[in-house]
Amino acid sequence: MRFIPSFIVITLSCLFFISCKKTEVSPTKKTTEITSKTNSVVAAVKPVKATFTIEGMTCAVGCAKTIEEKLASMDGVQSANVDFDKKFATVEFDASKQTPDLLLKAVEETGDGKTYVVSNMKSEMKN
Repeated sequence: MRFIPSFIVITLSCLFFISCKKTEVSPTKKTTEITSKTNSVVAAVKPVKATFTIEGMTCAVGCAKTIEEKLASMDGVQSANVDFDKKFATVEFDASKQTPDLLLKAVEETGDGKTYVVSNMKSEMKN
């Protein structure tokens, strides 16, 4: 009888770790347009705030945090926040260095190109 509770705990632990897998971008994919930051954060010349929905995230650590780090590391991005519970992302960036399309592409490439789906992309100039 002690076997069943132990089995259930082990099974649930395994499922948790499997569902929160971190996927890598294949080195064969072309990502030359998505550049990483090399300098410290500089005031944006053309500040823009983009908001969008991300479907396909399964956990806050393996998915949402990975996407947030990917967006924050992009050239021209001032800040990135991905809310797993609301499936919502907010990114502040410099429009002279980045575009909403490149942000969308970066999110999709964080997975295998099919895992994360971006929708309801809205961007507005900040004052």
